[in-house]
Order: sequence, then C-alpha cells, then structure tokens
Amino acid sequence: MILYPAIDILGGRAVRLRQGRREDVTDYGTPIGMARRWVRAGARWLHVVDLDGAFEGRRRNLGVIRDMKRECPSVRIQTGGGIRDIATVEQLLDEGASRVVLGTAAVEDRGFLLRALDRFPGRVAVGIDARDGAVRLEGWTKSASVETLELARGMEVAGVELVVYTDISRDGEFTGVNVDATETLLDATGLRVIASGGVASVDDIARLRNLGHPRLDGAVIGKALYEGRIDLAEAFAVTRAG
Repeated sequence: MILYPAIDILGGRAVRLRQGRREDVTDYGTPIGMARRWVRAGARWLHVVDLDGAFEGRRRNLGVIRDMKRECPSVRIQTGGGIRDIATVEQLLDEGASRVVLGTAAVEDRGFLLRALDRFPGRVAVGIDARDGAVRLEGWTKSASVETLELARGMEVAGVELVVYTDISRDGEFTGVNVDATETLLDATGLRVIASGGVASVDDIARLRNLGHPRLDGAVIGKALYEGRIDLAEAFAVTRAG
C-alpha cells in the first residue's frame, strides 16, 4: 500500500483547499520545499495537482515536475490538473512524471482518453472526484451527469487500470477516509484504486490496510500531513504492519 503525500499548487504555491473551494485556501510554502520535506520523511511517491490547471482547463504551473525531479531524483510523481491533450501528457512524462492523472478530459473526451491509454500504457490513471456518489468536474466546480460506479465501470471498459477516488465532502475536513465507498468501488470493478479525501490519522491508514484488498494501491494524504496530525514515518510503519 503506497502513501502519496499531496502537493496542490495554486498560483505557484503549495496550498490546501477545503472541499476544493478556491476561496478557502491555506498557503504552506513552495512546492519544491514541500517535495523535499516529504521525500526526506521517506516518500517514494508524490501526488502533485495543478489547481490552476484544474480550474482553468489548461496546465498553468509548467516546469514544476521537472524542478521536483531535479531536486528529488529518487521520488516518483503522479500529477493531474488541467491535462486536456496528448501534448501535455507527453510534456509531463518527459519532465519526469511517472504517471498522469486525467480528470475532466477523461469524462468529456473519450477519444483523448483512449489515445492517452494507447500511447502511454501503464502511465495514465483517471481521477474520480465525487460528492454523495455524483461525479464532479473542472476542479470540483461542475456536476457530471454520471454516478461514481457508472463512470468507474466505463473507465474500466475503456482500458483504464488505476483510478484515484476522492470523496470531496471529506477533503480537508479531518472526518476520516471513506473506507466503505472505496471498498464498494473495489468490489464493483476490477480497477486498482487510490483512496483520497479525509485521511485524518494513522487510524485511517490502518482501516484501509485492514481491507486487505489486493487492488487497493494506496492513499493520498494531504492536510493531515501539513497540519501535523499524521507523522509520515509512523504512517509508513502502519502500512507495513499486520
């Protein structure tokens, strides 16, 4: 089970938003500084999101992945936000990303999704962001006319192997990860799943680990890390326990 410290970028800064609201933001410094911090704490992967790109539909914080890899060459990076065309996917992978996470475009442009999966096998995941079972798009600002499981099954049919599932209602709220919804997604599909949203303590990590599901890839940890509620070394120890 992989732990993915999150680095969300808005206006060139590492931030956390509460339930994805752009006006409810906390600044934590530079993205490169955060990358160094989590890698020093033992992170093997980072989850990097260009929030400007997610809101505006076009990647804005260009060069960040390249700079992170230059400073932290050992870490692997998955990145999303504002990825709408093959050229952007190719650029991010060339800059050092190990995996890209497609969001809005994967839902609204099936042709683009299929081309990305074909050209970059094993390096494309899809983000499924939902509130009360309903999928949200464009930085969580727009409703999609599809439910979570329907979308997940459609992604699987298209050839997607890995999804990042985020319960928006829990994001930044310290209310606990939605283990039940994550398990439902795992049981209803053949997808590998990364759980995101609401991870508040090492107990949440343990609850996910205790599912014992072979296709639970890991969990994204955001605000709980930044606020000191989770010690990353302790969290890593929990993933290895049992």
